[in-house]
Amino acid sequence: MPVQVMIIEDEPMMVDVLTAYLEKEGYDVVSSPNGKEGLDLFWKIQPDFLILDLMLPDLSGEEICTRIRQHTDTPILMLSAKSAEDERIQGILLGADDYVTKPFSPKEVIVRMEAILRRAGLSSKKSVQSYNGGMLVIDDKKKLVTVNDKEVTLTPLEFHVLTAMAKEPGRVFSRTDLLEKIQEDRFYEGYERSIDVHIKNLRKKIEKDTRKPEYIVTVFGMGYKFGGKRDVSNPV
Repeated sequence: MPVQVMIIEDEPMMVDVLTAYLEKEGYDVVSSPNGKEGLDLFWKIQPDFLILDLMLPDLSGEEICTRIRQHTDTPILMLSAKSAEDERIQGILLGADDYVTKPFSPKEVIVRMEAILRRAGLSSKKSVQSYNGGMLVIDDKKKLVTVNDKEVTLTPLEFHVLTAMAKEPGRVFSRTDLLEKIQEDRFYEGYERSIDVHIKNLRKKIEKDTRKPEYIVTVFGMGYKFGGKRDVSNPV
């Protein structure tokens, strides 16, 4: 299952941006806009990682960090508009694993988060992703795909197309987009319309009904999108 990241942040735009970047990288993301609800949700789901804003409207990030550290070593990355050195030091002393000042790049947050996960001995991303209640499972490390618990054999190109789309559910990929994804690994030379042939073959292998595909969905006049729903971790 995906690594679950929780965000406690009261700025909706910031939450949306971070969520988009994290989900694109394969993380399961949950969020809360305030401290008290966020802390309650934290104990309920027990996420793998916490991104915590310090300046919340009710319960401060410092207080949340202190309470969490009394019971668990869940990695914490603090976010704050406070850039003074003593503020950053205070955050670390409270138990945060790292501290990022606003404004920041979402990519920087992800890089710092993954560095923390590595230091903690945790896998930053799980190689196995499942969709539609486990009906479709993709093991990126082993290059295996199972449909309804049965392994299906894909060509390297078909696997590459499927994983590229599955990493960004709902995104519409044009033929050009998919061709570029394939050519990133420099093992394929082709043309845009050839993508249709590979999509057709892929559907035969993973779809229950190729006339009504669940995973590789046609968006008429635009291209294709991945219609599968990524499974998330069960709450504890």
